[in-house]
Amino acid sequence: MDNNDILIRLRYALDLKNTEMVEIFNLGGVDVTKEDVLKILTRTPDEEDEDAIHADEHISCSNNMLDSFLNGFITFKRGEQDPKPGQAPPAPVQSNQNMYNVLLKKVKIALSLTSEEMLEVFDDGGIRVSKAELGALLRKKGHKNYKPCKENFARKFLRGLTVQYRG
Repeated sequence: MDNNDILIRLRYALDLKNTEMVEIFNLGGVDVTKEDVLKILTRTPDEEDEDAIHADEHISCSNNMLDSFLNGFITFKRGEQDPKPGQAPPAPVQSNQNMYNVLLKKVKIALSLTSEEMLEVFDDGGIRVSKAELGALLRKKGHKNYKPCKENFARKFLRGLTVQYRG
């Protein structure tokens, strides 16, 4: 599952409109048009696929673009927050950072989910996660209890969001 798939699934799960997607990207600091959003929301073409989308009809979503979208989503849902005095701006995502962990953290913040609600989302997605596992997934990389989030967990989380928000 690449970053384009994450955006497609997140958009579907939360029933976001194209205009809202443009606004969220803009809030995150990425200037895109509605046409760009439509190109981002296409599946990444396989090299072997003969019916693959032409390169001009697809925009690949980088880690920084996804991170900016998630930051914009937090602002979209919770409002603009004034920086505290002496607080450094958020550091850009590193290229080797696990985007699935970032996805879980930022969606949790944006939707104001508690740990119990996160566990329910995973349960609705078809996977049992303990409180300790969830805590490990939400830890900062480098912490002794940090656990990288695997693709399956991210898929189940997005599926659980779909069940909860779309019924």
